[in-house]
Amino acid sequence: MCFSAPELPFAVHSLEHTRCLKTNTRLLHRVIDTDVRERPPRIQMPPSTKLIDVLRYAITDRTLFPGDESQRHKALLQRVALWARDGVDLVQLREKDLEPLALASLATEVLATISKESSHTRLLINGSLHAALESRAHGVHLPAHSPLLPDDVRRRYASLGLPHPIVTVSCHSLAEVQIAHRNNADAILFAPVFGKSIAGKIVTAAAGLEALHEVCLAAAPIPVYALGGVTKQNASQCIAAGAVGVAGIRLFLR
Repeated sequence: MCFSAPELPFAVHSLEHTRCLKTNTRLLHRVIDTDVRERPPRIQMPPSTKLIDVLRYAITDRTLFPGDESQRHKALLQRVALWARDGVDLVQLREKDLEPLALASLATEVLATISKESSHTRLLINGSLHAALESRAHGVHLPAHSPLLPDDVRRRYASLGLPHPIVTVSCHSLAEVQIAHRNNADAILFAPVFGKSIAGKIVTAAAGLEALHEVCLAAAPIPVYALGGVTKQNASQCIAAGAVGVAGIRLFLR
């Protein structure tokens, strides 16, 4: 395996993997469709970069940066600029301590940062539809047990005349994946593939690559991103199991 960039070292350069990723990327396409009674076709998702063939989904957490709030805020925007320059496909703004108005304000800054880089990177807001609409983010990420459904998000965007949103959903089991499939999610984040650790200690057991493979089959044609304990060493295993890409917080800070 050859890694293209030291900051974001995820590359799968085999022809088989590249063909698979191109096929899965096409499955991420959706066109605007106001009739939600039928499964809508896919909207246009951002393309993967030319040099890094694994689709990448970065998740923010400004509390991981050193310093006071002002310094962390600045560090987050600098990191987003790096991701945008490097062609990260999706960024999820996951700052759960912020109220919707503050989150919307931060999202507006993040969008401006992405725009300055003339990037294909798309911004999703974790959980807060209000902040997503206020900032005109590219979409929303819904937790596994969110009362909102993907079509709820699409209707709200449509009611304001906004472009069709990207809606991703967290799943931790095959049953949740099946629900996300029925609810027409645009993409699924399945976790924790390799377990979840805090301060070096495992707090959630690994679901495993076999489970990842099973949910990728069940989710089709909805694409699945692998989340939880993913590293540059095991990213290719996630792709081999059927994932279109990898997602993470610390994964993109190394």
